[in-house]
Amino acid sequence: MTSALRVLLLCHSFNSLTQRLYVELRALGHTLSVELDIAERVTEDAIELFQPQLVIAPFLKRRIPESVWSRLPCLVVHPGPPGDRGPSALDWAVLDERADWGVTVLQANAEFDAGPIWDHDLVAMRPASKGSLYRREVAEAAVQAVLRAVARLAEGGAIAPVAAAATAQTWRPSMPQSARCISWQRDDTARVLAKLRSADGQPGVADNLFGHACHLSDGHAASAALLVTLPPGAPGELLARRDGALLRRTVDGAVWIGQARAASACGEGKPFKLPAALAFAAEAQRLPELPASLERPDDEWGELRYRESGPPGARLGCLSFDFHNGAMSTGQCEQLLAALREVKRRDTQVLMLLGGDDFFSNGIHLNCIEAAAYRTGDSAADESWRNINAMDDVALELIMTTDRLTVAVLRGNAGAGGAFLALAADEVWAHRGVVLNAHYKNMGNLYGSEYWTYLLPRRLGSDDARALMQRRLPLGATEAKRIGLIDRCVDAETGAKAADFESGAIANGLALALSHNLAQRIAAKHQARAADEACRPLAAYRQDELSRMHRNFYGFDPSYHVARYHFVHKLPQAWTPRHLAVHRERGTAA
Repeated sequence: MTSALRVLLLCHSFNSLTQRLYVELRALGHTLSVELDIAERVTEDAIELFQPQLVIAPFLKRRIPESVWSRLPCLVVHPGPPGDRGPSALDWAVLDERADWGVTVLQANAEFDAGPIWDHDLVAMRPASKGSLYRREVAEAAVQAVLRAVARLAEGGAIAPVAAAATAQTWRPSMPQSARCISWQRDDTARVLAKLRSADGQPGVADNLFGHACHLSDGHAASAALLVTLPPGAPGELLARRDGALLRRTVDGAVWIGQARAASACGEGKPFKLPAALAFAAEAQRLPELPASLERPDDEWGELRYRESGPPGARLGCLSFDFHNGAMSTGQCEQLLAALREVKRRDTQVLMLLGGDDFFSNGIHLNCIEAAAYRTGDSAADESWRNINAMDDVALELIMTTDRLTVAVLRGNAGAGGAFLALAADEVWAHRGVVLNAHYKNMGNLYGSEYWTYLLPRRLGSDDARALMQRRLPLGATEAKRIGLIDRCVDAETGAKAADFESGAIANGLALALSHNLAQRIAAKHQARAADEACRPLAAYRQDELSRMHRNFYGFDPSYHVARYHFVHKLPQAWTPRHLAVHRERGTAA
């Protein structure tokens, strides 16, 4: 007989995997609370207050204290197969270009990653960054392994692992920069990409650009067609710029470097990650710009891409915008707006917005906003204002597309303004593994814009819309479909089957373009928009939202600016937010 458990999620941060586990376990009826791993005493307090039956640690950077793991079962999610041990497991797997890897759910004990095994799963690797693999293949395997382990416990089975600790164990230490160091005179493109991908997100590859020390990440191979157009040069030479990235020659080709973390990018402040061409703005301006056309071969890298298919009179257009980590700067919003206007001139009946491979969108670009604080004559408040207005312009363009049907296809997670940008489409489709954070308040109590006060109530009603915004918690695609926030949830796995979801969505989009009642649906959409405008103009929604955002950016309360600074510089949390640590909100065990 299955019973609900009291589960404490103990984590370094409430990251994507932790959020996915949160929504999956909650959907199964388990009672959940979250505690950030701030200090041993804080964790012990959480145990006393919540009285959990199980602790799950999806993302930790240190051991669980003995006072906790000796008292109740504590399951640690390790991104490696049984027997693999160490803090950089996935980094090493990517650097070694492993064809397959694994995830192990093990019980915490006195040794690091060496406890009894509760479950494990295989992970088929692909040539991608560590972050992308973690968010997709690794997360899916981890979720399935954790859910199986929890199910055995919930069904009244023995509180015991399925296997003893692996007998053959390999300890690999934290990966040093020497292991990732790029030799531009010796490493071929594949090796350069493996090193960049192994350091994706954090810590980056220690290197230099324009004579300045920095850390690099987000690498993409230059296409063969582009290579033949480049003049001869030496490996390591910087050649061009595109979409915020810098093109750098290798011994057998070239790579686009998308992100850099450099002290020179932010004056005397602490270095943080930025688009490489922005981190070295003055130097990058001396390089030629090589823009990519919207319609181009698959191997030609660029942030925006457009494809079209279907017979005349039933055409489907697909516009993707693969912005790094889903963040959309002012310039990226302006480019997306221009692309949207361009593709709307095409004779299509359905327009799909595909977002990016790993994220649909996460709204305004907080790192680029932080960079404005260090520019002479600029400010973070001014850049925030420009960025939110640019986001609003994109949302408005989509809302006002009344001559065809629009569909937002969430191949990855969406958060804050990015979630509401998706709602600007007529329909929203997602796969089961997608997590939405349809709220703003976690970023310093932001009010939010992107016409959410128009878009959300028309889907949920005023009361439920208000409740969702106040809830401040992640929402799985399955629940989002149940409450009417999105229109379709496809029961497809993330990772290896992500391409199947995309191809299936395109097939459904073509079917929509061929549907017998398409003209009537478009006419009804046009009439509904006109009626809504007569009731209350979109300009009024925007003015009201932005008046509140103006106070967030320029008012006396610095909460937004403090929260943004902490986010950009990845400062550790001093406490667990009360909407996550419900045991502290109650003050006593429930």
